[in-house]
Amino acid sequence: MPRSRPRPEPSLRRRLLIRLWLPLLGVLLAGACVSVGLAVHFGNVAHDRWLLDSALALATQLRSETTGPRLTLPPSAVEMFEWDSVDQIFEDVTDADGHHLFGNASFPRRPGLVPANVPQFYDEMLGGRPVRVVAIAVTGPPPESKTVVIQVAETLIKRKTLVREIVLLTVPLQVIILLLAGAFIWYAVTSSLSTLDATASRLRTYSPEHLVPVGEGESLPSEVKPLIVAIDQLIGKLAEAREAQQRFVANAAHQLRTPLAALQVQTERASRETDPRKHAEALDEVIKSLSRMRHLTQQLLTLSRADASSANMLRMEPVDLAQLARSEIERWADAAIERNIDLGYDGPEKGIVVHGEPRLLSELLGNLIDNAIQYGGAGASVTVGVREHPLKLFVEDDGPGILPQERSHVFEPFYRVRGSAGAGCGLGLTIAHEIAARHQATLGIVDTGDARGARIEVVFSGSPAAPSPAVDARAGEALDA
Repeated sequence: MPRSRPRPEPSLRRRLLIRLWLPLLGVLLAGACVSVGLAVHFGNVAHDRWLLDSALALATQLRSETTGPRLTLPPSAVEMFEWDSVDQIFEDVTDADGHHLFGNASFPRRPGLVPANVPQFYDEMLGGRPVRVVAIAVTGPPPESKTVVIQVAETLIKRKTLVREIVLLTVPLQVIILLLAGAFIWYAVTSSLSTLDATASRLRTYSPEHLVPVGEGESLPSEVKPLIVAIDQLIGKLAEAREAQQRFVANAAHQLRTPLAALQVQTERASRETDPRKHAEALDEVIKSLSRMRHLTQQLLTLSRADASSANMLRMEPVDLAQLARSEIERWADAAIERNIDLGYDGPEKGIVVHGEPRLLSELLGNLIDNAIQYGGAGASVTVGVREHPLKLFVEDDGPGILPQERSHVFEPFYRVRGSAGAGCGLGLTIAHEIAARHQATLGIVDTGDARGARIEVVFSGSPAAPSPAVDARAGEALDA
């Protein structure tokens, strides 16, 4: 079975050359044809005028006699009239009755009458040779003033020779023009695309360790500049993403190293202890280290799932924020009671719907509640709220709050406010911020107007499906609902 030839790869250079060369070739061919046609036309006009002048010259030699009009020329005049070094000249002069008055050939009769004093030009066969004929009817001299038809013909050798010379002169000139224009087009296209070739060469040598801009924007053509600028922006984003990934991996490794080291120490201690009480204490520390490492691992997995690179994998669906908030309050009620924290809800019972991923939204709210419980302090009050105009949810506590100079850093991975009493790993607000960004929402810290406390709001760009009556319930009432 014969192999099919591979299709050539698309080429901008080839496409430009073809789209420029083919129209140019067509224009030059059309120009050559028009030039030849015009030359033939004007050559025929010049020769036809000579034929008409010859016919009119014969008309001036008409004489009137008793028997009718006569035309006689001396032999020398006839010889001069018929002399041509290339073509052969024929003439025929007849009266209105068809009587031959003068000439060296008998022309076929034209159908119909020849108009008076109006020359007619036509092609004819005479003696087996193609000729060009002019026929004109003139009025003979008085007193008879009879109509006389004069016809003069010429063979076509000079005319064909003229066309051949024009073609032989025009075609090579058109070919030279075509070759020169094609060379100029090729040079212009190749030199103009050299910028893309240089850019492609630089991109082929790129490595993930050296992500630098492609080229200088000022020296680029305006048509290519948007492409290069877009590539530079993409390279910048890749460099930022790579730097963020390296920083995240380094921070994660550092954060995991601490609980792993503590786990190893406590495990070795438990294996050495013979005192049952100290052995149990060591095992309790092992369990705490495992719990912290499990929590940190879960936070890292959640942060990875909420990252922008996995945004296209989210399964978005309608989510009722009010019901979601009440469910999260129920889930965190035990942790709040354990720390003597008053956990409550402020908002409608149901009916405020956003388009989002339920599990990630639960993680977002859960991290905000966990953050408030961890850093609010024992005996604090934490309120989870949902609002309709604008569509948002918030978590507010009356704990020590977040200082203004710390607010630009608390969303960074593994960052913890100095002197904070919580036992978190510094990923809660980072995860909440990433999840909010994946839902086209904005997460920020809002001043409450009090000296203490912090209020973190998540404002969505959508609107609720239908308004619902608001309720203000504390933790016990939410649990009963």
